[in-house]
Amino acid sequence: MNNDFPRMMSLLRKEKKLSQKQVSKDLGVAQALLSHYEKGKRECGLDFLIRASDYYNVSADFLLGRSASRNGSLIFDMDTESSPDTKQSVREAGSLSIALSKKLIVGGIDVVFSLMSRVKNQKLTQNISNMLLLSIYRVFRLIHKTNPANPPDIFGLDNEIGFRAASAYTDIYEGKAISCALEKGKSQVIEITTASLEREYQKQGAALLNLVKNCEAIIKL
Repeated sequence: MNNDFPRMMSLLRKEKKLSQKQVSKDLGVAQALLSHYEKGKRECGLDFLIRASDYYNVSADFLLGRSASRNGSLIFDMDTESSPDTKQSVREAGSLSIALSKKLIVGGIDVVFSLMSRVKNQKLTQNISNMLLLSIYRVFRLIHKTNPANPPDIFGLDNEIGFRAASAYTDIYEGKAISCALEKGKSQVIEITTASLEREYQKQGAALLNLVKNCEAIIKL
């Protein structure tokens, strides 16, 4: 099948808090066979793929990892406000990547800040905010650097110090954020599942799930 199918089968079962015994009974397969599917030791047939899609109320593309959205939609399908001309323009050479990246990043950030407000951990929120601010700062410096004629006085730190310091402090705030996230009793417990993200945030939730998928594809390279 592929590497995503076992992970998604296991994820959906755990999100619904179901046992392998219950799911295997409902889907009409042996528990051992379901376990093999979830561990990637066996490949399922088309009939089981369809039954599993109907059982979890998701698309086959979602189960196969071809779409990060439970209904199988692509990122452009989520943007119902875009005109055909706009969609055509972003498909032109050089603009597709930028348009999709912006959609994923903006939607993802909206969800992240909403989740942070719900978690109610002030220190975690501050550390994550600093990480994001420093990331944008570093990217802006890179773009500014593409033209040697751009005035360097826009920055208070010279080029090498600015990049090195921003990189170092990003790592520092990331370490602090991890500590805050793992500190028991300091954060409001909230549910975060594929279903809850798309249910509560709709387009933005789908964008965040696509961002996760794209980032992990980059890491695998």
